[in-house]
Amino acid sequence: MVILALPNGKAEPFVAAIDSTRPQTLLIDLSADYRFDPAWYYGLPELTRGSYAGQRRISNPGCYATAMQLTIAPLLDQLAGPPQCFGVSGYSGAGTTPSDKNNPELLADNLMPYALTNHMHEREVSAQLGVPVEFMPHVAPHFRGITMTVNLWLQQALTREQVQARYTQRYADEPLIEIVDEAPWVSRIAGRHGVQIGGVTLAPGNKRVVVVATLDNLLKGAATQAMQNLNLALGWDELTAIG
Repeated sequence: MVILALPNGKAEPFVAAIDSTRPQTLLIDLSADYRFDPAWYYGLPELTRGSYAGQRRISNPGCYATAMQLTIAPLLDQLAGPPQCFGVSGYSGAGTTPSDKNNPELLADNLMPYALTNHMHEREVSAQLGVPVEFMPHVAPHFRGITMTVNLWLQQALTREQVQARYTQRYADEPLIEIVDEAPWVSRIAGRHGVQIGGVTLAPGNKRVVVVATLDNLLKGAATQAMQNLNLALGWDELTAIG
């Protein structure tokens, strides 16, 4: 088995070498390089766990994309328009190549918006869910953790209890997803393997709802999810080595 955790655009020669010498190797790629390739299995376990058996090429979802999809999925059949997703990430999500977005001095007391349309994770989520999604990412001064605030317009009015029940029922058997009442804080998820989703708030008329998700971009947004994918592909307990 091989897990690739390379910058975007760097995986191809390694994948080609494995394909030509050991094609049966289980290969999990954390970059964005194969997320749109139909020959690769898109591994977001809570939404795609149905067909892991026999998979040998698995693409790990993006960190923002994970938060968006897990927040939108329980209401996908109720959407009346594109979800609007306001994402804030710690600067570890900007990678290790020096830039304004991972410079602690420039980020001090600051919030940096970037790639406000057509971000790769916007395209990723739209492709996976089959609906257009509008995503506005920002980088914050903290090191790790994502807050994703999602605005959803609904086809019919729902009560808060009905919305909450959709999340609770959808993720009832998911050990890494916790549905909480209040809006989750990123400081409480940093260093933890799972996702918190909550803060369900309905606008007057009950056809617009806002939901908040938090996750650690280095764990559930990357390493933890890779381990889930590996375990499921090998037929092991999903939480093996996740503790």
